[in-house]
Amino acid sequence: MIYLDSCLVIYLVEPESPAHPAVREAVAGAGQATLAVSGLVVMECLVGPARDSDEGLRDDYERAFAAMSLLPLTRPVFERAALLRAEHRLKTPDAIHLAAALEGGCDELWTDDDRLSRAAGSFARVVGR
Repeated sequence: MIYLDSCLVIYLVEPESPAHPAVREAVAGAGQATLAVSGLVVMECLVGPARDSDEGLRDDYERAFAAMSLLPLTRPVFERAALLRAEHRLKTPDAIHLAAALEGGCDELWTDDDRLSRAAGSFARVVGR
């Protein structure tokens, strides 16, 4: 199972993103692997369409999310996020993403964020560049 950071879902759904082709290629190369997100990813991705009143883009995101596994944000996720935030000086959302992936049993976390990638170590794969 592969956890996708919010930026990668945005790159995947919005074709005008310069990273769109690289992310689509990486996802296609993942074969039958399950793609996973948390409610935090959903929230972060839906801000743009809500701000712009873009129902079409919101629908594109909803179709993408329907093909992904939604990992729960439980108390253990937040407890682990607190430890990760303290240890790696991550921003709260990044700590939650990493904790959700780890607690959710993911094999990898895909991101385009250098700080998050460093904190996740070999668990992370940088995609989109």
